[in-house]
Amino acid sequence: MAIRTPEERPVYSSAASSEPVSNPDLLEDIRSLWLELRGLTHDHLKLVTLEARRAGRSLVSMIAAGVIMAVMLISVWFGVMAAAALALIESNMVGDIEAILLVAAVNLVAALLLFWFIRRKSHYLLFPETIRSLRDKEIS
Repeated sequence: MAIRTPEERPVYSSAASSEPVSNPDLLEDIRSLWLELRGLTHDHLKLVTLEARRAGRSLVSMIAAGVIMAVMLISVWFGVMAAAALALIESNMVGDIEAILLVAAVNLVAALLLFWFIRRKSHYLLFPETIRSLRDKEIS
């Protein structure tokens, strides 16, 4: 058996096989690929971080705009209810206090109907069909 110089010795992969790697530049290619993969992963993580920051800022802006819009809509609602009360007063159908109480009663009934609607729909927040499906599989 002849003694080989380092350039002539076969390079073995780190896998369990004993097949020699035919090209010594393959290790350099693997190293280069690994560095590119690390760089690409870093770039993607940086992009995700920047987009998450932008999404967070957008969410805060949207919530602030929603709160401002809600306040404006409430003031519009108060204006409509005041106009309805004044219309009742001017038509001499009811007195001042009765008109205000009538408008308040209509708002209370509307609020109770919305409460009933929300309470009925809240049942679905518990994922009832998913839970039932999981329980059926657990029993089986």
